[in-house]
Formats: sequence, structure tokens, C-alpha cells
Amino acid sequence: MGANTDNNELLPDPLLEVLRRHWGYSSFLPLQERIVGSLLGGRDACVVMPTGGGKSLCYQLPAALRPEQTVVVISPLIALMQDQVAQLDLMGISAAAINSTLSEAERSEVMRNATRGAYRLLYLSPERLAREDTTAWLRRVPVSMFAIDEAHCISEWGHEFRPDYRQLSSLRANFPDCSIAAFTASATRRVRHDIIEQLQLRAPDKYIASFHRPNLRYLVRQCTSREQPGLLRSVLNRHDGASIIVYEPTIARVEGTTDWLNQQGIPATSYHGKMGAAMRRDNQERWMSDEVHVLVGTLAFGLGINKPGVRAVVHTSLPKSIEQYYQEAGRAGRDGQPADCILLWQKRDAGLLAHFVDQVQDDDERERAWQRYHEVRDFAERPQCRHRRICMHFGETPKWSMCSACDVCGQSPEWLVDVYGTSATTSKKKKKSGGAGAVPPRFPASLPAALPPSFASAIEPAAPATEPDHELREYLRAWRRKLAQEKGIPAFIIMQDRSLDEICRLQPHTPAELLEVFGFGERKVAAYGDAIIAALEQFRRSAGK
Repeated sequence: MGANTDNNELLPDPLLEVLRRHWGYSSFLPLQERIVGSLLGGRDACVVMPTGGGKSLCYQLPAALRPEQTVVVISPLIALMQDQVAQLDLMGISAAAINSTLSEAERSEVMRNATRGAYRLLYLSPERLAREDTTAWLRRVPVSMFAIDEAHCISEWGHEFRPDYRQLSSLRANFPDCSIAAFTASATRRVRHDIIEQLQLRAPDKYIASFHRPNLRYLVRQCTSREQPGLLRSVLNRHDGASIIVYEPTIARVEGTTDWLNQQGIPATSYHGKMGAAMRRDNQERWMSDEVHVLVGTLAFGLGINKPGVRAVVHTSLPKSIEQYYQEAGRAGRDGQPADCILLWQKRDAGLLAHFVDQVQDDDERERAWQRYHEVRDFAERPQCRHRRICMHFGETPKWSMCSACDVCGQSPEWLVDVYGTSATTSKKKKKSGGAGAVPPRFPASLPAALPPSFASAIEPAAPATEPDHELREYLRAWRRKLAQEKGIPAFIIMQDRSLDEICRLQPHTPAELLEVFGFGERKVAAYGDAIIAALEQFRRSAGK
């Protein structure tokens, strides 16, 4: 699926040069270049792009090209704002955020700077934007565009409806000369229409990327309460040392699972809504900086989380909707590398979901909740290609019927199937797919011959020709973690796992050679190049290489 737009705005010649200099990328992901063209042309846009598809770059790059003008980004989470501002600062793009973490003096300084056009990007929450004093101040800021992140939250048909997002409908009246762009990763056709209507987008360019994430492997397994701990342990063993998210349905389950994992010798931390803000922040930062590899959380964790190298997301109960599952599972493999999305559900989950649906007071909302309940239960129980089922839920009809990357299509591995016998899916099929059990975490995301070229072009190589030096990789991971702690930023901002692996393979000897590494633009090389080369030299001396 592509864009139904006739926008033919010419992109500036140095566009790729800006992409390389600031982001360290040599090319765009599918649809990114066309979306950038729309936004540079001053057009409204509605963009539906899966997690990891590069939504933020679509509005950050136009902002970088507009001196003395500001793109205002509406973002739901403080942590996401802070991460993006830190990344932009490292890339040499001026940005700021106004949120509750700032003192009154800091907030006043940001507001003064913004009125004189000091920031290319300014991050605000929907709650702050709804304030009358914010609107009055923003009228003095040279705003070029509003970018609405997680735009599905504005729709009552969405799975994460937030009333504060409804206030964004006033943007068109208050800022009639500014374009508005809505971005989301999980919106059905009905939600997309609601987004356009609520934001009063004017003849928007619509960009609907494929909902197919071929680097993800969906594994669904019905189990009993007795079986589930062993299955979870098997998953974590298989992805030992990798970043993992485990979603539990209740706070009690989060705390119990976290305690159990630590008793098993698997360092884990927890995240839920009843924790104090400081503890939530500290636990999240421990996970983001790779101090611990496993984070166990409720639904309170994850919206807007921007960690590229998550290798597995595990749900231990049925989610409330397919949209919720797609969004949460999609936090795996944002770097384009293979990752596992594992749903370990029990029959009792369905009863619990049904109980909560019955408690909904509003008749219309209860009807929508029942619809979501039946859809997600059908997804879990019916032996139909998981990738195809998700695509069709969002209104996309693939031309292929098998994905080669889910349990239904023969990808149930031994480490999941054989803990307590054959999986439910393979048992129904009365067979195992040849070689399926030997598929490693970095599985080749083999694609059907009929897969459209636009899908294939979005896939990063499943595995490098040569594996990085394991000792060097662990050395650099520890070095990165220490530096991140010193700087007070997530480790992935210094460099993503993919960048770290490329450094291990290329083993550069000068900072200039780092410009050939994915994700290293000129500013990042200037900031960390000497330190990285020094770390490599230290490793060579200690290893006698």
C-alpha cells in the first residue's frame, strides 16, 4: 500500500547529504522520501507506518532544513521527548521539550528561546498544548508545522483513546496557516478516517505503509499456568544477553515474575503504574542502558519506547486488542534485524478479558470492546498465518498466504515447542516443518515469491556475512553502557546494536572510518569518534591483537 497523493514537490538536492551528515544513513526507508516531500511542500499528511519504519525522521528532517522555523511535535510521554531531544542534540539539530521535569526558570528559558526561533523541533504533551496560555505563547513562535505522534490516541475507535488528544482538534482554528501531520503505527481504516476528521486535515496526503514486519517472527502458544514459567525461561535462555520485554497483565504478576527471574539468576527489573515516577524512570533507564536485559511491565510501559535492539517481546496473557498486540510486539526488532514476538496465553485470559468488557458502562464502548475481544481471541486460536491476519485486520490484503515467519507457517522452534511437548498449532497440523526447530534468534526472514517489492526493500540483511568478534562486542557493550551512565542517556543514543556490530566487523582505526558505519553522521563521529577508536585500541592491546 502506498500514498494516494499526487504531490510532486521537488526535494532539495542536498536531501541525501543531510540524511548522511546528521543521521549517518545512506538511503531512505520506503515512503520516507515521499513523506518528507509532502511536509516540505507544506501539505497536511496522515502517515501510518509500523514501529521501526522511521516515522520520526519524516518530520525531523524537514525541520532540520528550515532555519528559524520550528516544528512542534505533540508527544505523549516525557521519556520519549527526552530521548529524541538527546538524539537530535547529538546530531547537531537544535531541539527542546517542555514538560514537568523542567524547573520554572528552565521552562521560561525554553519559551523565550522558542519565540526567537532557536529550535528546529519543540516537543510538547497534548495536555500542555490544551492550555490557553500555551496557545497564546505558541502564536509568538515561528511554527511551520505540527507533528502529532501516536495520533490513534485521538480516536474513540482506537485502542488507546486519550481524551486529552481530542483537544488537538483546536489546532486548525488556532493555527490556520500551519500544516498538520498525523503519525501512528497502529490505525485501522476507521481510526484513520477519525484522525483526519478530528484534526481537520485539509486534503491530506495519505501514506499507508505495509503492516507486514517481515523481520518479526510471531509465535503463539496456548499453555497452562504450570507450563508457562518453563516456556518463559526457555525464551529468555534462547535470547540470553539480549534486550527483552515481558508484558504481564497485572501489577502483582509483574512483581512476581520479576522476583522469580532474579531468583533464577536472570537480572530483571519491573515497571508499572503504581510505582513512583522516580522508580519507574530509574528502572527504565537501567534497561535502556543495558544494565539489565529483561524488563517486566504492564501496559503502562512502552508507549513511545525507542530502543532499536529489542530481540524479543513476550506477552504472558491475551492482549485487549490486535492493535495493542501489534504495537507492543512491534517494539521488537526496530533495528530491522530478526526478533521474536511470543504470545503465551491461557484459557483463563479470555474469561478475564470478558469480565472486564462486561464492566464497561457505556453501551457503545462496550460494543467496541466486545468486537476487539472476539478479534484478538480469533487471532490467537485460529491456525491462520499470523502476519497475514494482522495485515488484514488493518485493511491490507497481502497477495501471499504464507509468511515463513510464524508458528502457523512452520516456524515453531524446538526451544518453544519441546518444553512441554508439541505446540498446539503444530499438533493441529499433525506435522513439523522441515528444519523449523533449528531456526536461531537471527532467523532468515525468508519471503514468499509473491511478496511485493516494497516489502522486500524494507528488510535489513537477516545476518551479516561474517559474525562480529564476540569478545570485542561484549567489551564495546560494556564500554557503551559505562559511557551512557556517565552521560545520563540511553546506551542506544551513543550507538545502536547494529552500529556496534558493524564496528566489530570493520574495526576502524581512525574516526573518519566511522563515517562508513550505519548511524554515524559527522556530529556523532565528532562527539564519540576519538573515544571509540581509543576503546578499540585498548581492546587490541589487552587481547594481544
